[in-house]
Amino acid sequence: MAVEPQDIVIIGGGVIGAAIAYYLAKQGAKPLLLERFALCSGSSSACDQAVSMQSKNPGISLELALASRAMFPGLSDELANDLEFCECGGMIAIENEQQLAVMQRFVAGQRQNGLTVELLDGAEARRRQPALAPTILASTFSPLDAKINPMKLTYAYAQAAIRLGAKIDCGTEVKAITVRRAKVEGVVTQDRVISTHLVINAAGIWASQVGALAGLNIPIKPRRGQLIVTEAIPGLVRGELWSARYIVAKHNPELIRQEDPAAAELGVGLSVSVKEDGKLLIGGTREFSGYDAGTTPQAIAAILRHAANVLPALKQVHVIRTFAGLRPYTPDGKPILGPVSGLDGFIMAAGHEGDGIALAPVTGKIMAEYLAAGIRHKAITELSASRFV
Repeated sequence: MAVEPQDIVIIGGGVIGAAIAYYLAKQGAKPLLLERFALCSGSSSACDQAVSMQSKNPGISLELALASRAMFPGLSDELANDLEFCECGGMIAIENEQQLAVMQRFVAGQRQNGLTVELLDGAEARRRQPALAPTILASTFSPLDAKINPMKLTYAYAQAAIRLGAKIDCGTEVKAITVRRAKVEGVVTQDRVISTHLVINAAGIWASQVGALAGLNIPIKPRRGQLIVTEAIPGLVRGELWSARYIVAKHNPELIRQEDPAAAELGVGLSVSVKEDGKLLIGGTREFSGYDAGTTPQAIAAILRHAANVLPALKQVHVIRTFAGLRPYTPDGKPILGPVSGLDGFIMAAGHEGDGIALAPVTGKIMAEYLAAGIRHKAITELSASRFV
C-alpha cells in the first residue's frame, strides 16, 4: 500500500472529534478525521440534549463548562447551522433533607467558582415548575443551563471543518498505530497506510482500544445510560429539570442506596428535557454493561417510578420509545486531555462521559490552541492521563 502523509490524524467522529477538527482547521491546520462507522453514530447520537452547568463539580470541571457555555450562543451563526440552542435555564428538584444537605454544600461551592445558581424553597420551586410534586422539598435554579441538538452540533462542526479544509473519512477503521523509538509514526487502516507524527484519540467509548494499538493502557470504559421518549406534552416541563438524585448518583452513589437499593444499583437519577416538538426526553441510568447498548425493563421501570415521584402528571403520559447510549467513563469522572507521557505525538481527547456535548466547544478550542499554536491551557496539565498512573 502507498504511504499517505498527513500532519494530524483524529480518530473518532463524534462531537469531540468533529469539534477538534473544526477548531484545528480554523487555526489553519488540515486535519484528517477517521471514523470507523458513520459520523455521530456513537455516544453523540444516543444522549440527552442538556448543556448542563449545575451537574459539574466545582474546580476544573465547572471552569471548563462555564468557558464552553460562553461559546454556545454564537455557534449557530459561526457554523452556519441552526443548532436548536435554547437558553432555557434548569432546576434540580430536592426530595428530602439528606439531598438538601448535599445540595446546599454543592451550590455553595459552585457559587464560589462563578456559577449563577440559587436555592429555592418548595413553594418557589413549584411556582417556577408547577408540575412538581407537592412533596418536593426545595430546588435549585440556574439561568445558565441550556439545551442543544447534539446531532446537529456534531454535523455542523464536521461540515464547517470540511469547508475550512479538513478531511473526514467514514467507514475507515484504524487497525494499527505505528510507533518507533517512543514516537508516533503513522496509522494503518483497512486500505491504506498514513504517515503522521500526531494522532488525536477522540474515540470516546473506544478510546481504550485505540490506546492499546499504541501500547497504552487508557482507563476509559463504557457506562450505559437508558432514556425514554414520551408523546408531545407542551408546557408540562419548563426548561431543563433534574432531581438531586441525579447529582448524588453521579458523584456519590452510596448516598442513595438507603433510599432505593435497586435504583442505586442502576445509577438512576432523573433528567427531563423538552424536545423541539414537545416530546419529553427522560433519563437515565449509569450502568456498567460492557458494550451492550440495549435497554432493560427493570431500568426503564425504575426511571419511570422516580420520574412520577417528581412529576406526578407523567403517570398519564404515553411512552413512545426507549433507547440507550454508552458514555466514555473515567475513574474520576473527568476527561483525559493532552499528550501521553512516554509516547510523543499521541494526544488524548476522550472520557467526557455525559459531558461531551456541553464540553465540546471548549475541548475543541483547547486542543486546537495547544496543537496549532502551542498554547497550553491548565486543563492539559490537570486532566492528563498521568493522573491515573
